Order: sequence, then C-alpha cells, then structure tokens
Amino acid sequence: MTRLIAMIDGSIYSKSVCDHAAWVAGRTGAAVEILHVLGRRDVSSEPANLSGSIGLGARTALLEELTELDAQRAKLAQKRGRVILDEAKARLQYSGVGEVVTRLRNGDIVDTATEFAADADLIVIGKRGEAADFARLHLGSNLERVVRSTHRPVLVASRAFRPIKRFMIAFDGGTSAMKAVDDVARNPLFAGLDCRLLTAGADTPEARRRLDAAATQLRAASYAVTADIEPGPADAAIARRVEADGIDLLVMGAYGHSRIRNLIIGSTTTQMIRSCMIPVVLFR
Repeated sequence: MTRLIAMIDGSIYSKSVCDHAAWVAGRTGAAVEILHVLGRRDVSSEPANLSGSIGLGARTALLEELTELDAQRAKLAQKRGRVILDEAKARLQYSGVGEVVTRLRNGDIVDTATEFAADADLIVIGKRGEAADFARLHLGSNLERVVRSTHRPVLVASRAFRPIKRFMIAFDGGTSAMKAVDDVARNPLFAGLDCRLLTAGADTPEARRRLDAAATQLRAASYAVTADIEPGPADAAIARRVEADGIDLLVMGAYGHSRIRNLIIGSTTTQMIRSCMIPVVLFR
C-alpha cells in the first residue's frame, strides 16, 4: 500500500478518521492525502425568489447584497476548510505519519472521491458526517454513495479509534468476500493480527468447503485462522460474534445486492455499519 485518502468534514468523526488513517499508514508506510470537499450548500445560499411586488431598484439592490453574502460565505467556508485540514495534518504528523498532503475541493463529494481514489489504495471515511443525526441507526448521507462509487477498499471509521489486535472477515463465498480474503492474504495492514473467518447461515457442505478454502489461503499467508459457521441471519450472526469474540475490526464485502433490492429488504452491509461499534473495511 502506497497511498490512502482520508476524507474529513469537520465532524467529530474527523479525528477518528485521522487516527485510523495514521494506524494504516503506520503499518503499511503509506502516504496520507487528506481530502475536504466543500459542497454547493457550503458555499452558496438558496436561490432567492424575487418575483412579485418588489420594485426593480429594490430588487437590484437585494440581488447585489445576496451576491456579496454568498461571496462572504464562500470565503468563510474556504477558511474553515483550511483550518480543518491543517488540524488534521498536525494530528497525523503527531501520530508519526511522515508524508501528509491536504486537498481542499469544491463540488460533489462522490465525484471528488472517485477522482482521487483512482490512484489510491484505500479510502478512510467516517461512519457519520457533520450533518448526520447521531442516533445509532442513522448513517452519514454520503457514506453509501462513496462506497458504491469506487472499487477501492473503504475503511469506515468508528466514532473513536481504539487499538486493533483482532479482526474478523465476514465470508459468504461471494466475489467481494473472496476479494477481501485475497487482499488480507497479501496486505501488510493485517499482518500479525489475530484473524477470524466467519460464515453466517446454515452449515452445509458447500458453505464448509468454501470456508475451508478461504481459511487455507489465509493460513498459507501465515495467518493463524479460526474459521467458523454461525447459524442465523447474517447481520445478527456477525454482530453476535463480533461482540462475543472481542473483534476490533470487521472486514466484509459491500452491497452485494442491487440498490432496488436494498430499498425493499435492506442490506447486510448497511445494517452492520449501523450496528457495529467498530471500524469496518468494505470490499467491492
């Protein structure tokens, strides 16, 4: 791993994003690029409806005032964004990260993330953003959009960083899960950590065969793997074992079903991000 993107917005999760990025950089030697995106709502007011009985002269004056106000807001947003980036850079450097670059951009967060992720190995983003409700079942509005827009792994940071010693791969035998296993086997990020491999559902011969094949691949990469099958629905089974086994990091495939299917029955990915109090690494 040579480069990762840390996406921050000034929310309470920004510190955690920096701490998780520092952890990744410390284990892999990767450079960190901190990205803060100013959306359109951050730099301009809503269009004013000046139709009606307002006079032409008053309308012109009001438009000039609104234009000036938008310019002031844009300048303040830029200044605030630079302060956010400078504080994040200082936090990473204090954590021992040698190469840190900051980027301040205007535009859509998903388009910007896609652009910068093209040359990155990993994206780190908070579970919730600055405008998110801190109720447990609410996620940041841009999180799923960012995950779906890129084919790079995404580390979803929990609210606070804690030392990571034990991780679990939620394994369903699908393409994303196999990609996760392959990456873990080669990635120095996970080297030396206690590895658990879990399949949720019925203990069938086929499920056992796929689980054993994944465990063999990981053992060949020098992991001492514990592989199990946990009965029950995936979200409940995974959450149960995460808590029971003291897991510090969850690794899983992201959004295996279509968006329409998710609207009807939900998504295991979303449910796990919502319910887990630990960071989650997602592969697509």
